[in-house]
Amino acid sequence: MKAKQAHDMTTDELTARLGELKKELFSLRFSHATDNLPNANLLVTCRRDIARVKTVLREREIAGGKK
Repeated sequence: MKAKQAHDMTTDELTARLGELKKELFSLRFSHATDNLPNANLLVTCRRDIARVKTVLREREIAGGKK
């Protein structure tokens, strides 16, 4: 997910996406622990996507508080 895509999503979509990403991260960690993960970079990508979504949500929270 690119930052532009995250900024274009609504807050509800972002919170739903955050839940999906957390579930995906859990399954990736489980696969990694059982040595079934073919590409370890998927963990990094998932963590970065979670950080992007959380950043956009926080930016909106701060912007909403200033109004």
